[in-house]
Amino acid sequence: MIELLDIHFRYNQHPVLNNFNLQFEADCNTILIGPSGCGKSTILRLINRLIQPQQGMIKINSDIVDKTNIRAIRLNMGYVIQEGGLFPNMTAKQNISLMARRLKWSQSKIKDRLSQLTELTQMSTNLLDSYPENLSGGQRQRVSLMRALMLDPDILLLDEPFAALDPLIRNELQESMRDIFKKLKKTVLMVTHDLHEAAFLGDKIVLLNEGKIIQSGKIENLVKNPVNPFVTKFVKAQRSHLPGDVI
Repeated sequence: MIELLDIHFRYNQHPVLNNFNLQFEADCNTILIGPSGCGKSTILRLINRLIQPQQGMIKINSDIVDKTNIRAIRLNMGYVIQEGGLFPNMTAKQNISLMARRLKWSQSKIKDRLSQLTELTQMSTNLLDSYPENLSGGQRQRVSLMRALMLDPDILLLDEPFAALDPLIRNELQESMRDIFKKLKKTVLMVTHDLHEAAFLGDKIVLLNEGKIIQSGKIENLVKNPVNPFVTKFVKAQRSHLPGDVI
């Protein structure tokens, strides 16, 4: 579904990714995890072309991503960031339907899609006319997810979507998100610092450090068959939060 091939990327001459290669399978929840500065969020931004690599290429469905096709590719991607990234001068409904309105969807089509998404995300329809400042953190993230799903994209990118939430709300949204992933069967790429979250939501986990893939696979592989001391140290630091069946 998505391939990063020989990617070189640096910020202000500081290398972040160097000769980096990674493939993401279709209809799979892949979780990128690792310490701050390891390149997790950079990978998402490269995929949706918010930033461009200095060298290398990105392919989606075998098509090389470039300026000629990025608009069409972005329309097939949903993107959720920390704290939702909602426009404060728009209601929840206006935020969710923004791209559909720009694409000149009919009012009836927008209404039908909103109805589907409120049911999917268990968002109260009474909140759709509220502005972001009047919504809780969890409600804003649900709105952000609905916006990302509005055009029914094949690819969903999530950049630490639960990082700013308190533990109870975070746990509730994790449960909801896992159910949504199962129902929709989309290609999901998610960034997190939290190994428990990665184990709970991911089909595949990719552990990064200093712009390199250290180990990838099921959570059980990282826990029981670490490839080097860094993996052991990373897992040990969060081991108390892991489900009992993988410890």
